[in-house]
Amino acid sequence: QVQLVESGGGLVQPGGSLRLSCAATGFISYYYVIGWFRQVPGKEREGVSSISTSDGSIYYADSVKGRFTISRDSAKNTFNLQMNSLKPEDTGVYYCAASYYKVYQEDFGDPEEYDYWGRGTQVTVSS
Repeated sequence: QVQLVESGGGLVQPGGSLRLSCAATGFISYYYVIGWFRQVPGKEREGVSSISTSDGSIYYADSVKGRFTISRDSAKNTFNLQMNSLKPEDTGVYYCAASYYKVYQEDFGDPEEYDYWGRGTQVTVSS
């Protein structure tokens, strides 16, 4: 049973940094895709970034390119999202998601591509 547990959210001032982690367990294959999404009330869930464990493909939403970095700690099997130069519009609940199937660049931000989800962690960027 795949389980995804996010951590690392909190309150940060604009321009600050946070590091989110997704602890991923229960996979029956070494190859899967992990995505990070965020959502604010009244809006659709937005894809932020994804990483593939099979070919290392990494994708970012245009809104976070150059500020966010996704990575994997293989020893702990955690997937991290380093968020720098945070802006108030980065506020939201951040979710970790997983798929056993290949996710193409044009689809990485589509929640329908992912079958497993964590419960989310709140990120608030405010002064």
